[in-house]
Amino acid sequence: MAARKKAQLFTILETSAETEKDPVSDSEAFPLNLSADVKWLEIPFRNHDTEDEEEEEDTEEEEEEEEEESAGEPGTGAADAAALIAQGGCGIILVPDRGLKQEDFDDSYYGSSCTESSANDSDIDFSDLEDEPADLSAAIGGLEEDCTSLSFWGEPDQPIAIEEFSASSGPQHSLGDEADTRDYFRLLFPDSLFEHMVEQTNNYALYRQRRSGKVDPHWRPTDLREMQAYIGLNVLMGINQLPDYGMYWATDIFIGNAGFKKTMTARRFEKLNQNIHLCDRESEPARGHAGYDGLYKIRPLLDVVQGRMWEAYAPNRCLTVDEGAITVKGRFSATQYMPSKPIKKGLKVWMLCDSKSGYCHRVNIYVGKSSEDLGGVGYQVVTSLVRGLEHKHHHVFCDSFFTSVPLVQKLLKEGMYVCGTTQQNRKGFPDALKLKNVGKLAQGEFFQCQHGNILATVMRDTKVISCLSSNAAPGIVGISQGKQKDGTVYGVPRPLPLLLYQENMRGVDLCDQLRECYQVGRPCKKWWRYFLWFYLNICIVNAFIVLRESRRGAPPPGFSGKQFTQRHFRIRLAQQLIGDYQGTRGMERASRKRHSDSPVEYGHRLERMSERSRRCRNCTNKGLRHESVFGCKICNVHLCRGGCFAEFHK
Repeated sequence: MAARKKAQLFTILETSAETEKDPVSDSEAFPLNLSADVKWLEIPFRNHDTEDEEEEEDTEEEEEEEEEESAGEPGTGAADAAALIAQGGCGIILVPDRGLKQEDFDDSYYGSSCTESSANDSDIDFSDLEDEPADLSAAIGGLEEDCTSLSFWGEPDQPIAIEEFSASSGPQHSLGDEADTRDYFRLLFPDSLFEHMVEQTNNYALYRQRRSGKVDPHWRPTDLREMQAYIGLNVLMGINQLPDYGMYWATDIFIGNAGFKKTMTARRFEKLNQNIHLCDRESEPARGHAGYDGLYKIRPLLDVVQGRMWEAYAPNRCLTVDEGAITVKGRFSATQYMPSKPIKKGLKVWMLCDSKSGYCHRVNIYVGKSSEDLGGVGYQVVTSLVRGLEHKHHHVFCDSFFTSVPLVQKLLKEGMYVCGTTQQNRKGFPDALKLKNVGKLAQGEFFQCQHGNILATVMRDTKVISCLSSNAAPGIVGISQGKQKDGTVYGVPRPLPLLLYQENMRGVDLCDQLRECYQVGRPCKKWWRYFLWFYLNICIVNAFIVLRESRRGAPPPGFSGKQFTQRHFRIRLAQQLIGDYQGTRGMERASRKRHSDSPVEYGHRLERMSERSRRCRNCTNKGLRHESVFGCKICNVHLCRGGCFAEFHK
């Protein structure tokens, strides 16, 4: 198919020329380290001034191809590429322009070796697309130019300059071979944070009693060991999931959990649920006053955990920026509706994660649109998440919500490269690539425009996709596998930016998969609790990734299984947090025994609790569901009229 006669446009569907395999690629690994089932083609830019001469040469070359096909030699179209894919291998197919020789192309893009190429690397390796100039700014010049000017975009035939990534990456700690899961978790969630939770929980319990004017007879101050055991039980609840947390203490042998009963009573667990806190409520600034902070209730947690997450693992070369969601039950002002996400409704967070391992480096909580216009929400989110990575030559991948020409210019000026899908109505997107100018595209057909390192691409796959990148050369095409509804496999040509995006945009999704496998905490009516359990869960996932990469897949000492998975990590961590703690059970048993014979003598009596019926606590402990408006006000529980009152107080 001939190229469209439009200025500054580029098409790949010129695959009728003879092909030659790159001799370098047969002996060395492909530097991009992408999937081995992708076939690569380079389609040089066609100068429209010589298009008429090339069309005349097409006729002669088509005749030559017919002779080759009759001799049994394969062609180079998408169908032939699909056949080559089925045969295996990862050869590179070069399609030189008319009148050019193979030696006219620079082989450094394909043959250069990678400094980080190894089977255990948690990142994708890149090599330079062209010989690096002495001054990088000279190759990418014009960053300060107005991206909306007509002269900004040009033909996709300019050299691409990518600096080599040489910063240190991976786990950053001094733990030895004898370190266990608790030691790795302590890197992200230190004991000082547990001590802070103990102090603020005790303070909040007194604060509640002062506000109500009543003394809670069932509350006593907690300590460090009990708080760690409480967190350990919440971690185990994500593995052994039951509909209601009271069922873990049920008397039914098929439902109740002996380990939970041994650690603490259901009443003590409920009291800790009621009073757990992270901040001093008495000194909290009111809304509208100086120093007001919408995240005040979790600010101590953010100050500690965010810094620990950044220090425990140095970012690898390829990073992903995307949004995540936290499932909530209840109505909160910060709840967002996200129809395109697996979690349709929840609390929104922005995450910076490693593209391969899924390690979460930073999290920004979405609290609403900023009143200051600093380039849009997506622009602000990306620039804030990558702060501290300047001039380290990382490659950042993001979706259409974030990607824009000003963002690519900003990060390129700071020594970072961007690749991501975008929207055609964004500021600076080339007008020549908009659908009104390119017309209807066939599947696999794409066009490109370029300005320095910045490459704009529009392509049709199952739908039209627009992309901006600063780390991919124009004209590099991969024939990857596609599958129809009936299972038929066919070859789909895709440009290099979209292949890189497809391979590296899964970092946040991988982190979400690890996090959603085993939830931590229970649903509640306080919004900040969801963020507490979210950060606790993120710390567990990150600690597991650090352990896995630090030990190169080897399990911690004492593990006898074949494979150490995240489930084993969580169980082992919970067991080490709980330890041999069982101090509260004997004290509460003694307290109950004093009034077990005659609970009325100690102020416990069956009386009307409310107009609305609630679930009977005694029946719930048995795994049954009965509701009652009566109960015990001293114990603050609803109980059925009859034997439940006496049975509960025994």
